Parts: sequence; structure tokens; C-alpha cells
Amino acid sequence: MAARRRMSTTRQVRNTNSSQRQEYIYGNTVRQPEAVPVGRPPKQPKRPVRTSSQVRKNRRRALSMSRAYVIFQMIAAVCAVMICVSYLKIQSDMTDRSENVSALQEELTELTEQNDTAYSAVADSVNMEEIRSKAMNELGMVYAAQGIVIEYNSPTSDYVRQYSDIPSDGVLAKSQNIGD
Repeated sequence: MAARRRMSTTRQVRNTNSSQRQEYIYGNTVRQPEAVPVGRPPKQPKRPVRTSSQVRKNRRRALSMSRAYVIFQMIAAVCAVMICVSYLKIQSDMTDRSENVSALQEELTELTEQNDTAYSAVADSVNMEEIRSKAMNELGMVYAAQGIVIEYNSPTSDYVRQYSDIPSDGVLAKSQNIGD
């Protein structure tokens, strides 16, 4: 019995890359392979339960599509595609218009700045004191005093051309349709 006795030891050998285990068996007998465990026998497929012809007919009818249903589905798909295309077109138009509005706003800002700059330049170039002195000294103009300004009513239009003196009552002409 002592001869049948096996002695095994396990030791670890370290390599530079990884650790490995080596097993040494001492003795002169060969190991017997372990028996493969007996598994369950494969299951036999069950026989399909026979269904009645009415059930099979109903199943076929449920899986099949009629022409009307197929046409309805096609029309629904075409409508969905048309709605998506029109939505994308509207969204594209909105984006284009938004970009156009932004460009016009930038142009307006630039033009407003140019206009303000030109107005400031003109306002700075005009000397109002020089204009007043030239009007009073060279042209003989005077400031309006009380009693010099005559108010009048114009019955026919927004402006009046003066061809003669304005009457003292302030009425230039009377129309037959307008009553006092």
C-alpha cells in the first residue's frame, strides 16, 4: 500500500513576468482520469398541441393585411413624410428670415451711426451767433415782438401763399360752405 501512495506538492515559481504554479507528483503510478459527471438526458420536444382549424384560420387572418389596410398605411406614411418636409421647409425659411433680420439690424445700426456722426458734424459747423448777427445787421431782420405776429385762420388748406397783406381780422377768404 505504501507503494500506491502518491505524494504531491505544489510550489510557486516566480518568473519575471508572472507567477506560475507547478505541481510535482512523486510515485510510479499514473493518475486515473476523473469520471465525467452524468448529465440530464436532453429533453424530448413536446408534441405541439393540435389546434382547431378555426383557431388557425383566425391566426392567419390576424397576421394578414387586407388591401384597404395596406393602402391606408401607405397614405398615412406619405402624409407623415409630407408634414415632416413642410416642417423642415418652414424651419429653414424662419432661419433665413432671422438671419436677414439680423443683417438688416446691423445695417440700420451702421446707418444710424453714420447719420448721427454727419448730424453732429453739421451742427458743429453751424455758428448760430454768426447767423443771428448777419440776419440782424446785413438783412435788417428783428426779433418778433408782441403785436407783430398776426394769427389767421385758413379755411381751405394747410399752407398759405401770401400775395397781399393779411387783413386785420385774420380771415383770408370765406367759402360758401363754411359758416361763421
